[in-house]
Amino acid sequence: MPVSQRIACLAALAMAALWASGAHAEKRVALVIGNGAYKNAPRLPNPRNDAQDVSAALKRNGFDIILGIDLDKAGMDDAAIRFSRAARDADVAMFYYSGHAMQMAGVNYLMPVDAKLTDEADLRRMVRVDDMVLDLQKAKNLGVLVLDSCRDNPLAEDLKRSMGTRRGLSIQRGLAKIDSPQGMIVAYSTQANQTAEDGLGRNSPYTEAFLRHIETPNEITTVFKHIAADVFTATNQRQRPELSLSAIGDFFLRGNPGEGGSVTPPVSPPVDPCAGAEAHWRSTEAIASREAYQDHLARFSGCNFAGLARTRLAALSRPPTPPPLSVMSGFIFPDSDRRHLSGSELSGLSKEQLRIARNEIFARKGRFFRDPALASYFSRFPWYRPNAWEVTLNAIEQANVTLIESMER
Repeated sequence: MPVSQRIACLAALAMAALWASGAHAEKRVALVIGNGAYKNAPRLPNPRNDAQDVSAALKRNGFDIILGIDLDKAGMDDAAIRFSRAARDADVAMFYYSGHAMQMAGVNYLMPVDAKLTDEADLRRMVRVDDMVLDLQKAKNLGVLVLDSCRDNPLAEDLKRSMGTRRGLSIQRGLAKIDSPQGMIVAYSTQANQTAEDGLGRNSPYTEAFLRHIETPNEITTVFKHIAADVFTATNQRQRPELSLSAIGDFFLRGNPGEGGSVTPPVSPPVDPCAGAEAHWRSTEAIASREAYQDHLARFSGCNFAGLARTRLAALSRPPTPPPLSVMSGFIFPDSDRRHLSGSELSGLSKEQLRIARNEIFARKGRFFRDPALASYFSRFPWYRPNAWEVTLNAIEQANVTLIESMER
């Protein structure tokens, strides 16, 4: 071959290599977790297969994969940290979870395999979906959250029974709805507050449909709509997946067939630093500890609830000044139905005063007491008018009951 032809061939090969590298320069990362081998609940047969098969499909779509199977809390935290770091430089980030999850007070939690739920304090042993959403928002072009996790959850039922109806925090079926932040797709295997089917095959009905469509050359919102339609049909209309979209522009995991297979990324919207503030504040208020308020300020120091977080911290930092019991009213804390109590003002109370402070919240609502001593105590006051065995507390009252109980222990 003449030298001139050889040079021309080498130049053509170099151009082809440059074109190929440019076409695949987009960085895609995915965290895929399948939890099924639960220690304190019946095992789920599908999540291991779901995670392995989804990982393989996403890898064929150009994703770098972080795969976790049957992870305990430490394992889930480690995988989430690795994913958070990888998402910083990614154009597209996806989190796919198959396993048990639950909601409480509007906050969604993912359950590691060593999860147990003696009471609501054990929720700290779980992974909050809000935190995963914040990591997905780091991606430059698109974040995708896929939760195939709305199965019947015996641990959530155990917690509901242990709490009874005496508390205001609500535990509903399935997961709470997430309003998709800008630049994200949120896909549930079924509608919010509903449960999904496990299926009888290798994969759950949702993952089976996901695998069928995720490698097709369609725009990604069309892909998820086809997935939802397949699940709805396969379950005889019992399971209707839910999809929330706020991505701008079109995105093709397998290329845009109208443009010769090239990828057309969406326009990256400006990142709103306060996008997850409201959801995070709900869970912070449910915990109501110094550490929780400090964590909220570290994440959202310039957002709407930062002032409230500082106020709560200031209250927790005050020296203990337990108020005297009012002989006239019988209330240790007359305003515990409209103000968050602090640990510092509770720390100076005796065990008996704490018990009275907790039960006066229920007495104010008109609760009958089975304990004769409590019934006799509150019957001395004209404001106490019992009318129900079970009463409903507002969010502030429930937070105060939870805090007082922690102090009693």
